[in-house]
Amino acid sequence: MAILELRNVDKFFDDFVAVDRVSLSIEEGEFFTIVGPSGSGKTTMIRMLVGMDKPTNGQILLRGEAINDVPANLRPTCMVFQSLALFPHMTVGGNVEYSMKCKGVPKPERRRRALHFLSVAHLPESYYDKPVTQCSGGERQRVAIARALAFDPEILFFDEPLSAIDYRLRKVLERELKDIQRATGKTFVYITHSLEEAMVMSDRIAVMRKGRIAQIGTPNEIYRSPNSHFVSEFMGEVNSFKVRPEKAGSLVDVESGRAIIVEPDAAPAGFKAGVLVVRPEDMLMGRQIPAGAACILKGRIVNEYVLGSRVQYQVRSGESLYLVEKIRATEDAEGIGSDVEIGWRPGDARVFDEPLQ
Repeated sequence: MAILELRNVDKFFDDFVAVDRVSLSIEEGEFFTIVGPSGSGKTTMIRMLVGMDKPTNGQILLRGEAINDVPANLRPTCMVFQSLALFPHMTVGGNVEYSMKCKGVPKPERRRRALHFLSVAHLPESYYDKPVTQCSGGERQRVAIARALAFDPEILFFDEPLSAIDYRLRKVLERELKDIQRATGKTFVYITHSLEEAMVMSDRIAVMRKGRIAQIGTPNEIYRSPNSHFVSEFMGEVNSFKVRPEKAGSLVDVESGRAIIVEPDAAPAGFKAGVLVVRPEDMLMGRQIPAGAACILKGRIVNEYVLGSRVQYQVRSGESLYLVEKIRATEDAEGIGSDVEIGWRPGDARVFDEPLQ
C-alpha cells in the first residue's frame, strides 16, 4: 500500500528546473532510497517531501490526501539531517524527549519512552544523562535516530546522515539503520550519494539524473538490469565498448573492429549504435574463459587492487584499459606485467541504444 506519492511534480527556481515531472510511489514500511550525482535534484526532492519547499506543479499525497500546502511541522513526518541538529546544551535524554515534552507528555512517561528508543538505537540506559557534546560521532547519529523515533512519525526522512562518518563506523550504522527500520516497521526515505549505503539498506532505489527518475527497482534489479548506460555506470564500475550491429547474434566493437557475440535480442529493436557494458566481476581471465565466449582480448596486467576477499586487475589491451575482478584466493593468481587473455560470456553483457560520442 502506498503511503507517499508524487504525481508529475516539478520544482523550478527561476529558469532552473531542479525536479522535472517526477512521479513515484513509496510503499508503507519500506526502506526507499533516492540516489544520484550532485545536482540531480535529490535534495530538492526530499525538501518537498518533508514540507520545507512547495512543488511548482504536481501533487504530493500522503495516504491519498494532497499535502502540498501542509507545513513541515504539521506533517506526520520527521527528518534526520546531515548535521543532525541536536541541541548541544541538552543531555542525550533531553534531546530524545524534546518532541514529547512539546506535546505535554508527563515526565515519567517521557523518560520511559526515551529509554526505550535509546535501546532501539543501540545506546545503553546510562547515556540518558550524558551531555550530547560528550558523545562520539556514531553515538550522536544514534541519538538523532532515537529522537526522530520518539516523535512517532509515519515516515522518517534521512538526508545523507552518515556522510561525515568514517568508513568502518558507517558500515556498522548502515546495518543498524536497516535493523531499526525492520524492528519498528516505519517507512524510511533516505537520500544519499553513496551506492554502498543504497545497496546495503534499501528495499528499493530510485536513481535520479538531471531532475528526473532514471530508474526505480530493487538493489539487485538496479545493479544487474540497469535500463541505461548512465545507471549502469552510476551503480558500479563497468567495462564499456562502443558497438554497432554486424549480423544476427553479433555486434562489432567500433574502436577495434572485433566481433562481439551477444544473446538473441540483446540489442533493442532498431539498434544502430550504442554501448555494450560488462561488469568487472563478469569479466573472465585465462582458463576461466569458456568456449563460445562473447569476445577474447589479449592484454597485459598493468595494475592490481586488493579489495579484501577480491582483487581487481587493470588490463591494457591496445589503447584501452579494462577491469577484471576475481576472488582473491585462486590457484592461478596473476601479477602485474603478466600477459593474459580476458573475455566474458554473451549473457553477461548489457547493450544500450544511445548516440556514440
